Amino acid sequence: MKLSVVVITKNEEAVIARCLESVAWADEIVVVDSGSTDRTVEICRGLGAKVHVTPDWPGPGPQRNRGIDLSAGDWILMLDADEWVPPALRDEIAVLLQGVPESVAYRMPRSSSYCGRYLRHGRWWPDPVSRLFKRGRARYGGGIVHDHLIVEGALGTLRAHLMHEAFTDLEEVLGKLNSYSTWGAQTLHGQGRSGGIATAVAHGLWTFIRTYVLHAGFLDGREGFMMAVSNAEGAYYKYVKLMLLAKADAQASSRSK
Repeated sequence: MKLSVVVITKNEEAVIARCLESVAWADEIVVVDSGSTDRTVEICRGLGAKVHVTPDWPGPGPQRNRGIDLSAGDWILMLDADEWVPPALRDEIAVLLQGVPESVAYRMPRSSSYCGRYLRHGRWWPDPVSRLFKRGRARYGGGIVHDHLIVEGALGTLRAHLMHEAFTDLEEVLGKLNSYSTWGAQTLHGQGRSGGIATAVAHGLWTFIRTYVLHAGFLDGREGFMMAVSNAEGAYYKYVKLMLLAKADAQASSRSK
């Protein structure tokens, strides 16, 4: 059975080579790029990937589905640019596809790093992600922030883990925190949800307690504490931004009367 690897990208020149080199053994690599202005496309083509540049960014789910439609393999392995496949996972996938898979899709544990440390608590491990699936038996759904694989059939589990460099430094943490909190607020606003300072504080506090205490983030040392704080900030700012969106709507409505 043929395997296609699909990767979605935008300005990933710092990490994309590691990702693609880790799956050079696949039958094809399909990259769907949403308008990179750095060397991402050049690097991908230099490594033999089939690159398709799209004029828009419809969100992660629809962009991944574009990659599925552009690929030709019997099975699809979906990756992010900051992920890579270590030898143990490569070998497990190869053995699986040489036989008769019992499931139509497979999830695998993911090992993620935060500012240089691989975390093992705070819900960061084993962090199972569904990434390997048979063509025609799975598609992606979800909103502008998070997407998820919708599988038609049995879902199996692989033992070997996927590698993930989630955040290289604090600047990247803060940048994504700002973007994700904005997208999250916009999603909630579109659903008719409301927010306020008390709601924002409550969500931020609960997120910290859940991450650092209930899910033992404290066992990951200072990076575990940093991660819990940044998670709490993301929750807090999401609801503050939601409050400000509602305020802006009310002001616009008042001016139009």
